[in-house]
Amino acid sequence: MRFNRSMIATKYIATLALLTGASGLFAQQNAANFPQNVVQLSASGSVEVQQDMLSISMNTVRDGSDANAVQTQLKTALDAALAIAKAAAAPGQLDVRTGNFSLYPRYGQNGKPIGWQGTTELILEGRDIARISTTAGKIQTLTMGNVGFGLSREQRTKVEGEAQTQAITRFKAKAADVAKDFGFTGYTLREVSVNANDQGFNPNPRVMAMQAKAMSSDAPVPVEAGRTTVLVTVSGSVQLK
Repeated sequence: MRFNRSMIATKYIATLALLTGASGLFAQQNAANFPQNVVQLSASGSVEVQQDMLSISMNTVRDGSDANAVQTQLKTALDAALAIAKAAAAPGQLDVRTGNFSLYPRYGQNGKPIGWQGTTELILEGRDIARISTTAGKIQTLTMGNVGFGLSREQRTKVEGEAQTQAITRFKAKAADVAKDFGFTGYTLREVSVNANDQGFNPNPRVMAMQAKAMSSDAPVPVEAGRTTVLVTVSGSVQLK
């Protein structure tokens, strides 16, 4: 069967027209499915608040040639500290818990073990800053580690609620302003996320705590709570209408 040039050209043009039409239809469908008049927005609210939680970690290090002897020394030091701490403990005001415990060999230059070293830790935390600092000052078998301030769960929940209200109000106001500026009468919310952040416990330098402890063997550890900022951010998209 023989094809002349006219027939081939006609078929080529028809095919090209069909492909062009399909491409145009596909583009129209994509345009219809793609969201129109959608704006991404974010707004934040923040509240500064006095920190009401104190956390003090106390620890000790022991060395020796015998692992059992080192472990016994650590236990003796921790038990003495626990006895003092538990006598002053009060739920929420002064909570007492043990922290890290480790016991590991020390090696010499020849790669062989030459002894053992161990550490143990006690943590005092709660809302009664005076009780905690006084108790820490009475403990003699452990030395001061980190001192940090933060927010209690109740305080954080309260302040996050205030910051969230600020952020939502600002988000809604910003959405209304954008809609008005673009000539729309309003908007509808498409999606939204809320994220809260605060600085958590703020540790003080270890050396300051140790110097404070050395001032007087039974004196309360001199500490002073600072302020922190709780930040809540609302972000999302709105459909202008």
